[in-house]
Amino acid sequence: MVNTEQKQLIKTARITGVWYLIMAISGILGFIVFHFQIFVSGNPEQTLTNLVELESTARIRLLLEFAIVISQALTAVWFFKLFKGDYEWEAWTLGIWGIVNALAIMISAISIASAMGIANSDISAIQDKVLLIQVFQNIISNAWGIGGLFFGLWLFPMGYMVIKSKRMPVWLGRVIILGGIGYLVSTVIRYAGIDLSFNSFLTLPATIGEFWMIGYLLIFGIRPIKDW
Repeated sequence: MVNTEQKQLIKTARITGVWYLIMAISGILGFIVFHFQIFVSGNPEQTLTNLVELESTARIRLLLEFAIVISQALTAVWFFKLFKGDYEWEAWTLGIWGIVNALAIMISAISIASAMGIANSDISAIQDKVLLIQVFQNIISNAWGIGGLFFGLWLFPMGYMVIKSKRMPVWLGRVIILGGIGYLVSTVIRYAGIDLSFNSFLTLPATIGEFWMIGYLLIFGIRPIKDW
């Protein structure tokens, strides 16, 4: 029989899963689907044209960035609420590092909004616009790129608490920690200027672990200790 405390934890876990799912969906739509329709790597001139001619698409991209920031912050807060009872220090670490993720993406959102403003401004010199667009485009790219450090770091306390509590599958925690290592290594390799063909695959465990976590939170919530 499930007691009141366990019912509340399951409810908290499922709300956490909802925010995590929203973050994942908005991230896929924003950064993978819509982003490259507007921001063309290495081509600020085309990006400027896209920002002007595809303004509605650019605004969708910006709003999706808002959704990522908000859902990331709320996911971090609800993970803290879920685990703070037994693992307060680790829960604080996860929550803080998750908020840093949201701040990194907020820098990207500010840059997208700024690029849109420049593209549709009264500045007459096209080259000035192109230069500013290039600057903001680089900030967007690096906010996501360097943000990979904390995209990885927040997975460590998450995976640790899963393993220690045994209230979720232990292998889920291990895959999540492996994903965190992958993010850190991938980011360091990228900014060390090392060109490795498999670098993009280093974050694959994180993707698997995070979607596994989302599914577990939504379907099962969190199990009592005695069940594991």
